Amino acid sequence: MFPLASRPISCSRWHAARLVVLSLSLLAVAGCGSSTDHNPSADAGAGLKTFRHSLDQAPSTLDPVQATNVYANHVVVNAYDTLFAYKYLARPYQLKPNLADGWPDISADLLTYRIRIKKGVWFQDDPAFPGGQGREVVAADFVYSLKRQFDPKNRPQGAWFWQGRIVGLDDWKAAGSDYDREVPGLRALDRYTVEVRLIRPYPQLLDTFAQGYSAVVPREAAERYGPELGTHPVGSGPFKVVSYDTSRIVFERNRRFRQEPVDLQAEGYDPATQRYTGVERIQGRSPPFVDRLVIDFANDDASRWNSFTKGNEIQVAGLPPEKADELLESRDPVRLKPQYARRYQLAAGTEAGFIFEVFNFDFPWLGYNPDPGRERRNKALRCAIIKTFDWEARNQSWFFGLATIFPGIIVPVVPEYDPHLSRASVTRDIEGARRLLADNGWTPANLPVLVYGQTAGVKQRMFFEQLRAELMDIGWPQEKVVLKQYATFGDISRAWKESRLPIVAKGWGLDYPDAENTLQLFYGPNRSPGSNDANYRNPAFDRLYEQASVMLPSAERTALYRRMNQMVIDDCAAISGIARKRIYLWHKNVVALPDREIVGGFFLRYVDVLPPGESARPPDLEPAG
Repeated sequence: MFPLASRPISCSRWHAARLVVLSLSLLAVAGCGSSTDHNPSADAGAGLKTFRHSLDQAPSTLDPVQATNVYANHVVVNAYDTLFAYKYLARPYQLKPNLADGWPDISADLLTYRIRIKKGVWFQDDPAFPGGQGREVVAADFVYSLKRQFDPKNRPQGAWFWQGRIVGLDDWKAAGSDYDREVPGLRALDRYTVEVRLIRPYPQLLDTFAQGYSAVVPREAAERYGPELGTHPVGSGPFKVVSYDTSRIVFERNRRFRQEPVDLQAEGYDPATQRYTGVERIQGRSPPFVDRLVIDFANDDASRWNSFTKGNEIQVAGLPPEKADELLESRDPVRLKPQYARRYQLAAGTEAGFIFEVFNFDFPWLGYNPDPGRERRNKALRCAIIKTFDWEARNQSWFFGLATIFPGIIVPVVPEYDPHLSRASVTRDIEGARRLLADNGWTPANLPVLVYGQTAGVKQRMFFEQLRAELMDIGWPQEKVVLKQYATFGDISRAWKESRLPIVAKGWGLDYPDAENTLQLFYGPNRSPGSNDANYRNPAFDRLYEQASVMLPSAERTALYRRMNQMVIDDCAAISGIARKRIYLWHKNVVALPDREIVGGFFLRYVDVLPPGESARPPDLEPAG
């Protein structure tokens, strides 16, 4: 998940805070030591082809049942297999079989799915298996892996995908989660066939089987390692983890990974827009194409950018906002200046997700309250905070001015998005906020202390100072807006899951390209520790969600989605939102189209690296000079 960002506003106290924090940032970068440096040329000398990637946070666990964010998924989908995946190059995103051997047989009533899995797929060698030899993956492994999401001992985070959906699975959990007890709706019919029986239609079922949560785990490894499976993954994916700590993870190629030659046409290749990447070089070859994959974890842009520009460390990076003027010749369309175009490749597109904040309705001074009068005042308080929020400032300062600001929680990349929806909820209105507070009896003396949680870091402190300055503009006392810092993303994620913060600020990357995936963030039964961090419970919303959840895409379903979206806006349940323009740069000798959308990490198996000095670009597309 991703924290909020902003630009300096007119308030002088925000300018001062920003200057102090930027100075600290420069000192922090200058103080970076070489203990985490890694030189791919050393691997090359050992005959290993290495690709070095980076993420802005470290995953807190590598266990699929807790793969709750993009950082964990980047690892999980490379160490493990999922039944389905998303095509490497197709935009908009399209599902494809992965471990599944083709598309399933689906009954006419849309309640029974029979999914065949590929034969001859092997788990990596590991001491968990007899003789240390990985065995074949079978249908029962998928059944076991999905059951793990309903075993409380695993502290699972993904059960909300299937809760109340699969016949007998919730009952299995209530009866004690005995893995030897059959679930009527989740069975291995034979060695290579899985049957899933649903309580009611679930159009997104196959999309859920592309998530890291559904990755296939061997029972032998889960029982041998227990909680340590979170640091010792054992899967059948394209890579095997050889080391993992808070600074980086190192994979080596899984030499037993199945041979599946790339069919670019089947992957959605568009030569008009993607030929420059050089991906035609992988046509007909079987991934993965590198011997070693290194993912560094660094939570500040400056460190990642410095590593990227060295030329011998990380090989792909996002473009830091402060570098935009230096590197970009044009922002719309996004285009590099010639001197940088000769050195780097570039891709840009709107993220499949958004940045937003939710109010936690568990807090009686902000959300639900048994006193109807106080609950009305709480709503006025939430609405006033929304009116003081300056999305345009964030866009200009942190997102190149290219992000899409939109009302509500249906994001721009899904077909149900409504570009004509009123923008009142994303338009700053200081006077309106002040009137709301005054009309509902809120004064500086009785405004509550607002604790705002963030992970520790220079940029994160800047986000907080910007919000505090905005709230001070409507009369909120400075001392009543308090920052609570968490050492890691895992720490703050636990605080969200345990409903310990009154405001949750995060980014949500779509699990699949359907507005249902963001609407479920406000579905009552998904409350903490599920995906509903707001602990929002609106019976009318829940009824519409349940009605729409069994429907195939249609104009009628879109209308229901939009009604739910308006309810969230009208209840002032969320400060939302903005979808960023993703801008990636990578070294010219890397054959890839980098991506972190829709689960994230699948693209890494398709990356190839050419010798230093070579270019993946076709010669006729090389920049002049």
